Amino acid sequence: MNELMIRHGLKELRETAVLAVSELVATAYRFTPDREMLLRIHWQFDALRIVLYDQHPAHETGERSEDCRERRSASMWLLAAAVDAHGGDWGLAPAVTPSGGSKTWALLQR
Repeated sequence: MNELMIRHGLKELRETAVLAVSELVATAYRFTPDREMLLRIHWQFDALRIVLYDQHPAHETGERSEDCRERRSASMWLLAAAVDAHGGDWGLAPAVTPSGGSKTWALLQR
C-alpha cells in the first residue's frame, strides 16, 4: 500500500489509509471471526478507495439485520472520524455476491 501512496502522491493520506484498513479488517473479523475476507485498495476518480468484503452470514429477519448493522456501524466510530477529516465517505452494505456477506468501504479524497 505504501508504494501505491507514493506513486500517486498521496503521502498525506497514508496514516488515515492505514487506520481505515485496520478498522475495516478488525470490524470484519469481530463480526465474522475465522472467515475469509477480501481487501481491495485502488486509486480512482481522484480518491483512494478501500473496500473490504467479508462472509458475514445473512440474518433471518430484517430487524436482526438492522440491529447487526447498527452495532457494526457504531463500532467503526474511529473510521468515521478519520474519513470525515479528509472529506471522504464510508459505509456498510450487503455484498452483492452469490455467497452473500458484507461490504464495508472508506473513500478518502486527496
